[in-house]
Amino acid sequence: MSSFSSFQNILPDPNNTIGTAGQAAGSTGPGYASVKLSSENQTLRSRTNSGRLIARAAAYHSWKVDIGYNPMTRVEFERIYNFLIQKRGSLTPFFVSLPQYRIPQNGSFANFASSNNLDAAGSINAGATSALIGHSSILGTPSVGDLFTISGINSNHKKAYMVTRVETNSDYYTGTTRPSSTQVRVHFTPGLAKAVGSGDDFVFHNPLIKVVLSNDIQEYSLGVNGLYQFGLQLEEVL
Repeated sequence: MSSFSSFQNILPDPNNTIGTAGQAAGSTGPGYASVKLSSENQTLRSRTNSGRLIARAAAYHSWKVDIGYNPMTRVEFERIYNFLIQKRGSLTPFFVSLPQYRIPQNGSFANFASSNNLDAAGSINAGATSALIGHSSILGTPSVGDLFTISGINSNHKKAYMVTRVETNSDYYTGTTRPSSTQVRVHFTPGLAKAVGSGDDFVFHNPLIKVVLSNDIQEYSLGVNGLYQFGLQLEEVL
């Protein structure tokens, strides 16, 4: 008999195990057959009589995730289905790790990020779309398309961000402060949901998206071959 310190709160997959008691240890979950990530920016648009476009953000940004599975045995299926049923539809948030964003694209930076985070060089206001970050022993750099989260002064800052541009000591925008050799300036989308403090951690290794089920009805189909067909739709929450 043994005790455990936490229940699994990440959707079970090959890297995130779950036990029969729901603990974050045990059998691996099945891999995904397909993953669809959508970036939703709701925008109000209108045009003047001269044709000039006027646009403004109408609501918050949200990531949406659709996951499809290959046909599963009952053992494989139950690890996923009962994890989700326990969340009672969209009532209880959990986290999901997307395999295409689990590690950064740059090999040197991926090795560095597996055991280190980059730190904010100073305070950053909510709404900002770029940040100067660094580490005394940084190797490589983040890449356009990498996903990251932030850990720091706001413990409930769970928003996920995607890198859209990267400035370095040797490649930076004229008129801006040049990053040092141990810094990079990342541009990202969406803008910061919350303020960031100096020294807050930018997490690029296995960034987790906080989600709920998009649909309160979860159903599956069982084929004559005894295999379960299942998929789910998720939406980011803060």
